[in-house]
Amino acid sequence: MSSDYWFIVAAVVLIGLGGLFAAVDTAVSTVSNARVDDMVREGRAGARRLAIILDSRATYLGLVVLLRVACEAAAAALIAVSATRWLGVGWGLVVAITAMTVISYVAMGVGPRTLGRQHAYTIALSTSYLLSALGVLLKPVTRLLILIGNALTPGRGFRNGPFATEIELREVVDLAEARGVVAADERRMIHSVFDLGDTSAREVMVPRPEMVWIEADKNVLQATNLATRSGHSRIPVIGENTDDVLGIVYLKDMVARTVAKRTDPTTLRVADIMRDAEFIPDSKPLDKVLADMQLTRNHMAILVDEYGGIAGLVTIEDVLEEIVGEITDEYDTDELAPVEDLGDGSYRVSARLPVEDLGELFDVEIEEEEVETVGGLVALELGRVPLPGARVKSHGLQLVAEGGPTRKGRQRIITVLVTRVPGDDADMQDQQRHESSGGRGHSGRHGRHDRTAGREHEDDARRSTHEQSTARMNQ
Repeated sequence: MSSDYWFIVAAVVLIGLGGLFAAVDTAVSTVSNARVDDMVREGRAGARRLAIILDSRATYLGLVVLLRVACEAAAAALIAVSATRWLGVGWGLVVAITAMTVISYVAMGVGPRTLGRQHAYTIALSTSYLLSALGVLLKPVTRLLILIGNALTPGRGFRNGPFATEIELREVVDLAEARGVVAADERRMIHSVFDLGDTSAREVMVPRPEMVWIEADKNVLQATNLATRSGHSRIPVIGENTDDVLGIVYLKDMVARTVAKRTDPTTLRVADIMRDAEFIPDSKPLDKVLADMQLTRNHMAILVDEYGGIAGLVTIEDVLEEIVGEITDEYDTDELAPVEDLGDGSYRVSARLPVEDLGELFDVEIEEEEVETVGGLVALELGRVPLPGARVKSHGLQLVAEGGPTRKGRQRIITVLVTRVPGDDADMQDQQRHESSGGRGHSGRHGRHDRTAGREHEDDARRSTHEQSTARMNQ
């Protein structure tokens, strides 16, 4: 009986050691190299030894697994011997198997692994010296068993890290948010970083019809006025048409030449101070666009479509907003009424008001297939992107664009002041003008498909209105 007693005592000790090795196995698998490096710099006890262990993580994990299995097997054998002596072979084996199943699951499975995850760094640091000593003693045996295991196991062997694919990393981030480790906004930004590679520049660009540009033969005063009104500090410079982008003019360059060097802004041409433009395909992924902008130190790039024409432009702000989200103005939180009756027969309407609703206000029929909103109607009549203060006449109505600078300093149309043009003659003239220019809407609608005649017609119309706008700014 004395030998059976010592067998049970030895089995209990082995079970405890097996549980310890199970906890160490989980702890060493969980700890982060970066966190341990920080602990080394802080001078934490055992951190330097643990860093050495992590450099050969696979070897030490194999050692810990070997020791745990050895303890479990030895404990099972001792309990089986004692049980068969007490109860006979039949019932002794049944009791031994049942007892070791429960003990292995609880004492060397769930319990130690839970502790290993909850206190990973504490356990790993406190057992680092023990692991180092065992590694020196059993290193040959461990390496031999690892080689045998790798030879018999299909696959690429040990994978260093808790994840290997982007999907697994996304799942880790989602799990971190669910447990309160990562905030919802942080999780969204991390996912957005991965989505950059799947998003093309075309999806976030400022399209060609909405680009604010200036001709190369204009002077710096005109360009400065345009930059002030539009809120853009970088403006593309064009030659014959908008497909002929010659460069980019910077507001700071214009100010430096006219203020610091006291150059007459009316005699200095935009072409003389513009910088080279960066051209990239509109299908380029945003992560590569951002990398190119960082490499070339450009904040704006001109996008070229598959036909060689200008598709639009993209700025570094557009790319960053894909990560951090839209940056809205502090006044955007207030809801604007879609229609405000000013009492004198005029209305202030939202730029997003449907044109059908505008027609009902003034009892006129507005049929424009190309546009759906009042803001779009102003842009169609103007032939370019409207800025605050732009005035057009359409269907016997005068429309005045209203708005102001956003938080980033860019001008934005928010509302449109609409009044009826007095006199039937004006209505008749407006109707005749629409009938004579009916082909413009057709050309504009198909201009994106026709890269030659459609664009030339559009550029001529925009150039005319652009020159008129510039002339008004200089008056």
